Amino acid sequence: MRIKALIIRIIRQFIHDKRSMALLIAAPLLVLSLMYLVFNGDAYQPKLGTIQVPESITQSLSAADAEVTVFESQEEAEAALKDQRIDAIIRLDGASPHIRLEGSDPAKNRAVMMLIQKAVQARAPAVDQAAAGLPAPVFEYLHGSEDMSSFDHFGPVLIGLFAFFFVFLIAGVSFLKERTSGTLERLLATPLRRWEIVAGYMVGFGIFTSLQGVLIAGYTIGVLGSMMAGSFWYVLLIMLLLSLTALSFGTFLSAFANTEFQMIQFIPLVIVPQVFFSGLFDLDGMSPWLSWLSYITPLKYGADALRNVMIRGEGWSAIASDVFVLLALTLLFMAANVLALRKHRKI
Repeated sequence: MRIKALIIRIIRQFIHDKRSMALLIAAPLLVLSLMYLVFNGDAYQPKLGTIQVPESITQSLSAADAEVTVFESQEEAEAALKDQRIDAIIRLDGASPHIRLEGSDPAKNRAVMMLIQKAVQARAPAVDQAAAGLPAPVFEYLHGSEDMSSFDHFGPVLIGLFAFFFVFLIAGVSFLKERTSGTLERLLATPLRRWEIVAGYMVGFGIFTSLQGVLIAGYTIGVLGSMMAGSFWYVLLIMLLLSLTALSFGTFLSAFANTEFQMIQFIPLVIVPQVFFSGLFDLDGMSPWLSWLSYITPLKYGADALRNVMIRGEGWSAIASDVFVLLALTLLFMAANVLALRKHRKI
């Protein structure tokens, strides 16, 4: 009977804890649905640009499942390659085919190479290219090189992900402790305004999150040898803004949690979806409506900016929009945090 009473108590506790019930039932279904949509998307179609190549070659590439765009000039094609609208440019230098790859994604590089090989075999399946004396394709890279590793490609996303995740979790739990321990109530009893308290916590925690960002970026680049083509100062700026966004977001959500466990429950609903849209997985193969969700996730902007600097060596013009979005999100979550303190805690 005592065991039965314990079982009944646990059941009642779970039934009354709606947040835990939702996490237990809804969160796994949400994550599995996202995984299905991400991994079961359409196969990636390499985007190729051609410059003054025979129509037969263009048709062979299209038949090999490539998305081919014909350009009139080298300058127009180079601009499209730099803007990542295409993955490679194909042109003929005499009889020798030259392929200029965008180069920042090793998986797309391999897809382009395999497709070109498939197209060549389809045109002359019975001909040994080397034995026949036919020129081999020459590959060039706008960014990176043939030695670029997968870690070079995923490194910018990973350092952004780790910084965002740990800052979000630590900030949320710490701010929750401030409230449950009574420290926040005592502060609100002083002449300090709510926005001043939020700003103070942001600056105070921001000092340590900035240090974390420097350590993560410095270790990844200096010790692990991740590719670094641009300015390290831009990397630090992006890491700082990404950490501040996670800090403001974590403190905001902590207003809706009563225990540390409830704060951790936000991870499957807040962090996991951002992982899918951060750039670790190819968004081009997803349905348009699903890939659109990436534009409301802070991690996507941080990862894009870090890749532009670390892999492509871009400057301010390429990362300015991402920087301003992260700054705007930080201010938005700070304002929401002030409102949440007023509305939900009534102190």
